[in-house]
Amino acid sequence: MDKTKKMHLSDLHFEHELWAMEVKFYREELKLYQKWLEEVAAKNTHVDVLKQVEHFQNQFFIQKNQLNVLKHQIKAHEQWLAGYAAEHPVAIDRVTFGDHAVMRENVATSKKLFTDLKAEFKRFIEEKM
Repeated sequence: MDKTKKMHLSDLHFEHELWAMEVKFYREELKLYQKWLEEVAAKNTHVDVLKQVEHFQNQFFIQKNQLNVLKHQIKAHEQWLAGYAAEHPVAIDRVTFGDHAVMRENVATSKKLFTDLKAEFKRFIEEKM
């Protein structure tokens, strides 16, 4: 018996839109954090602080790349669904698709990593500003 969750196209599309907005928000948040980091670096020239600044610069770069990958995956899946809908327009609202659980897990993992990085960075900023 197949226990794969089935979803309608509209539900998958909604999740894609939600995830795309979240990715955009996180990218904007990273820009803000980078500005804060630059302020800290300008005000603190101590070697230990500069090492922490470099650590966060690296983490922000990695996070930005991960968000780019996620954005691409979301767009690719959305394009596949749009292509399917265009090829099969009759009753597309009644067709169900396999859940995109792997993508949902990727999004959840990215959110967790971003949240953890944000908490670590906020502690650093509170100490140094």
